[in-house]
Amino acid sequence: MSMKKFLISLILLIPLFVFGQLRDSVLVKSPIFKVMYSETLQQPKWIEYHVACGEGDFSRKGLDFYVCDSIKTSDGGDYEANVWDKGHLAPAADFNCNKGYLKMTFSYLNCVLQHEKLNRGAWRLLEAYERDLAKKYSVDVKIKMVYSKKSLVLNSGATVPDGFYKTIKYNKVVEVYYFKNEPPVTNDYKKYKIK
Repeated sequence: MSMKKFLISLILLIPLFVFGQLRDSVLVKSPIFKVMYSETLQQPKWIEYHVACGEGDFSRKGLDFYVCDSIKTSDGGDYEANVWDKGHLAPAADFNCNKGYLKMTFSYLNCVLQHEKLNRGAWRLLEAYERDLAKKYSVDVKIKMVYSKKSLVLNSGATVPDGFYKTIKYNKVVEVYYFKNEPPVTNDYKKYKIK
C-alpha cells in the first residue's frame, strides 16, 4: 500500500472518530505494519510487520512521533515526566533502508508506553537480534500487548500495557518472548523466551 492510499484510508475514518464514541478496536494497514489500535486504551493491542532491512543508514535525526487525525492515539503528553518511553513497536532501525518507511515508524499508531529500562535494554537487544536474522532470512514479527483490569491508566487517559508477547518467525522457526512492562531482571533477551 502506498503512502497516498494509507493517508486516504485514514481520512475515511475521520467521520467515525468525529461523530462516534471512542472505538475499542480499529484495524489499520500501513505500507510497513498492520496494527489493531484501541482508542479507549490510546494504545495498540497488537501489531504485525515484516523486517524490511537488516542494515540501513537513513538517519532518524529530526523525526518525531506524530498523531493520526482520524484515530484517537496517545500523544507526547502521555510520555512527559515519567518512566514510560515512546517505544517503537515496528522498530525504526528495521525500516531505515527507506526514508519514507523510516518516517512511518514514528506514527503514534506504532508507539507504546514501555518502561524505559525495558525499551533501552533487553527489548532493544531483541530488536537487534531480529535484524541480524533478517540478513539471512525473511523475518515476520507480531507483538501483542497485555492489558488487564489492573493496568495503569495515566492521568492523560492512556493505558500502560502490563506486558508484551513478541513472536518472531523465520525459516520455519517460531520464537515467542514475554516481557513484563517493568525494568528487566537481565538484559539477556534469551531469558524471556517462552517458546
